[in-house]
Amino acid sequence: MAGERGKLTDLQIRHWVKARGISTLKRAEVQQGRNPAAEKQKAKATAARDWTVRDLAKDYRAKKLVSLAHSMQVSYGRHLKRVEKKLGALTVREIEASDVVALIEGAGLTWGESNMLLITTKCLFTHACGKRLINANPCHGIMLSALLGERPPRRQRLMLTREELKLLLAAPMRRRNALAIRILLATAVRIAELYHAKWADMDLDGAQWHIPKSKTGAAMDIPLAPVVVESLRALQTLSGSSGYVLPSPSRSRAARHGGDTHLNKDTLREAIAHWLRTAKPAVRRFTPHELRSTVKSHLRALGVPRDISEMCLNHKLSGVEGIYDRHTYFEERRQALGKWAEVLAAVQDAAYGARS
Repeated sequence: MAGERGKLTDLQIRHWVKARGISTLKRAEVQQGRNPAAEKQKAKATAARDWTVRDLAKDYRAKKLVSLAHSMQVSYGRHLKRVEKKLGALTVREIEASDVVALIEGAGLTWGESNMLLITTKCLFTHACGKRLINANPCHGIMLSALLGERPPRRQRLMLTREELKLLLAAPMRRRNALAIRILLATAVRIAELYHAKWADMDLDGAQWHIPKSKTGAAMDIPLAPVVVESLRALQTLSGSSGYVLPSPSRSRAARHGGDTHLNKDTLREAIAHWLRTAKPAVRRFTPHELRSTVKSHLRALGVPRDISEMCLNHKLSGVEGIYDRHTYFEERRQALGKWAEVLAAVQDAAYGARS
């Protein structure tokens, strides 16, 4: 051993001595009934219990938020920022029900948004319970009705009448926006499905649009009536080299997304709101999403069976029927949407006839 040590450098000898010392110390700890590995794990758990709410929110985003649908990520993310701003510096163990109540009452939100804030906060601290940072969720037992009163009546989804549709289809809007509204009305797709639509998923010759599976719905093939194909071909001319059916006109926005991206999600809503505000037509206030309820109501009025109208909106059938019925009703949907497209075409002809 002495000969071997002679061959070692001073640095190697110091490392060897240090390692021997650590080894001797750990053997002594074990002989005294102590478990260094267990104590290290316990120290780690103790440090975790000292997490701040900001630490918890960061962990929740990384492990839970990413698995939610995009719309839920946006909604929860918005309220997580409110939680962090108000409670972020406090440790998770410090938070009490009174802190959550103060957060909600001080936010000054509508009843619906306050409810989402409470739901988000409850999910956040459920995550903390799952990590055993705390034993009980401080949101448990908090009732929004006790803080803000009973929920106001929900605004009912409306059905635009044919007279209202006539005014809408003749509205003086940018051609891209007008074509997008016609497509929404004729197909009953979700507005996000149209925003994210790509030309690669459009078979205009076959009059079919494939919508890939997403967190808001299963994959589905949408039959396209001739008037819809005509509107899409017009959009194809306007879209240039973009891969999106509704590309963003903003170069800076496109640049931030690798050179090509879709239209901003608020564009159509703002275009409709601007038209209602400035032109003041005899049309009730509505959102792009309510074009779906309009289509469904008119389909039912045309005698389309309920299950077919639900499938036209890419809704899941309820109950046992939804579990066992795997039929896509493509041909039935093609007939239903074709019948509805004929109504829209007649309404549009009447609208332009009235303008001329």
